[in-house]
Amino acid sequence: MNKILAIAFCLIILLSGCAKKDERVNIQFASWGSKTEVEIIKSVISDFQTENPDIKIEFLHIPQNYFQKLHLLFASNTEPDVMFVNNLYLPIYANAGRLEPLSVPQNIYDLKILNALSWHGDLYAIPRDISLLVVYYNKDLFKRAGVEAPQSSWTFADMLEKSRKIQAKTGAFGISFEEEPLFYLPYVMSEGGSFYDLESEDTHRALEFYADLRGKYHVAPRSEESASATMAQMFLQEKIAMHLSGRWLTPKYTQDAKFQWGIVPFPRGSKGSIVPLDASGWAISKASKHKNEALRFVEYLASKKVIEKFSETGLIVPARNDVDFSGKEVYLKTLKTAQPTPVSVDYNKLLDKLKIALEPLFNSLLP
Repeated sequence: MNKILAIAFCLIILLSGCAKKDERVNIQFASWGSKTEVEIIKSVISDFQTENPDIKIEFLHIPQNYFQKLHLLFASNTEPDVMFVNNLYLPIYANAGRLEPLSVPQNIYDLKILNALSWHGDLYAIPRDISLLVVYYNKDLFKRAGVEAPQSSWTFADMLEKSRKIQAKTGAFGISFEEEPLFYLPYVMSEGGSFYDLESEDTHRALEFYADLRGKYHVAPRSEESASATMAQMFLQEKIAMHLSGRWLTPKYTQDAKFQWGIVPFPRGSKGSIVPLDASGWAISKASKHKNEALRFVEYLASKKVIEKFSETGLIVPARNDVDFSGKEVYLKTLKTAQPTPVSVDYNKLLDKLKIALEPLFNSLLP
């Protein structure tokens, strides 16, 4: 009997050893992201955990309605330790004191980028990428129409003239048109206006010119002409010669375009060529119980080798100035005159009001 008890006791010891508790610090990390981005993130997490065996990363992928769900997590005090945020929503959390102030070596980032992810002088997210709008153009359509390709010093008047000539020669629309504020803000900023003051002369002039591209001059597609097609789809179908958008379309155009294309900075208005600068990066919750470990993870995410992985896909313009990428010269030129999007805690409410206020203007069909 004693022998049986001894065996049972040994089994208990062995089983208890097998069920040893995971003593790693658990860090929850939330992010949105495409399939390509998620694959990179998972790979980065795996590498980080190998190098940091005392930390376990719980990845919370939220592909849709990201910020609405993040709001709910904050409201229930269950927000993740680390979260991917952008400058458009960061003020909401920073103003409420829900994010941890951070610091980075300033020689790695342009000051404008750091300012975009700051609130009242404090940095609240370590930058990953920036969003700058450029003009994609169809080189083949320009050549077919006998129109000189746009240059970096071109103007609003040049863009209109080229659009009209290309349309007359090929039947394709000259320039894209989208009613989201992101795509008309460059026109407003380049004329010295602000969408916080729709009544100013500069703002009115810019919005009128933008609306006229569709209504008066008809060099941009009207809503019924694009129907359910996106501007990117129309560009690929060679129905639009120029498309104002960001680097996130580079992989798609590289893979799917059956024609030669290039990029050029946004044209100059009366105040210059000014596009909004948006930025995204990684923030740490003020309520995190493991801030040191969370910071180690964020610093790893922001390292040069990781940013290079994201940049290689063509999806992002890296925030780090020591990372090379395709089209860098055009984006650096654009960055010189770009200005951070003027956001506030109520920014998204403002956007909703703008959509309602400007819908009649953008869809009026002038002779």
